[in-house]
Amino acid sequence: MNLRNQVESFLSDKIPLATAMGVRVVTLEPLMIEAPVALNSNHLGTAFGGSINAVATLAGYALLWLALHDDLSLHVVIAESSIHFLRPVRKTIRAICCRPEDSALTTLKSELAANNRGRIRLRVRVEESGASAAEFEGLFVAIRSK
Repeated sequence: MNLRNQVESFLSDKIPLATAMGVRVVTLEPLMIEAPVALNSNHLGTAFGGSINAVATLAGYALLWLALHDDLSLHVVIAESSIHFLRPVRKTIRAICCRPEDSALTTLKSELAANNRGRIRLRVRVEESGASAAEFEGLFVAIRSK
């Protein structure tokens, strides 16, 4: 199984909502996931704001899991998030999370080594047809299980 399929399988196995939303991993670099509006619509026929937020959260989560997946003792959670909605999404919710600076990952790994937990802020852009639809920022935490 290739790495993209591993990430998609991990999301569907560990986060059942991802399956219900029709989430699929499109690319790994940059990390891009998408979900159809047909499974995530509101009363106006556009993407439900909660679904947009969930897809953005999953993109950040998946990126961090991918960066740390060699260490099976680590678990990723989200500590806080914010989102700004810019325009409606009508067909496909597409969330793109670019890899953070190497220095941010180095800091995260240093915190993990010292405290068995580390934090990192990730930004996700949600777009449709190349136009920005939402901007998400999340504080993700990696925790080493004992």
